[in-house]
Amino acid sequence: IEFIDSYYFNKLEYTRFSSSVGKYVGFTERGVKNADYWNKDASLLSAMKAQKEVYCLNHVQNKYSNV
Repeated sequence: IEFIDSYYFNKLEYTRFSSSVGKYVGFTERGVKNADYWNKDASLLSAMKAQKEVYCLNHVQNKYSNV
C-alpha cells in the first residue's frame, strides 16, 4: 500500500509525496523548489508518513472485505 499526495497546476503535476519514497519529489522547476523546502521540514515529513496509516492501513480491510 502506498500513500501519494500530488500537487497539480493547469493539469500538470509539479510535486508529489510518496510514502514509498518517504519524501517530496518535484517534477517542474517550481516543484523541485517546493520539494526541497518541504523536505527540510522534519515535522512535515513525519506527518505525511503518518498519513499512510491514517488513510490507507485503517481502511484497507473495509475495501477488501466488500470485494
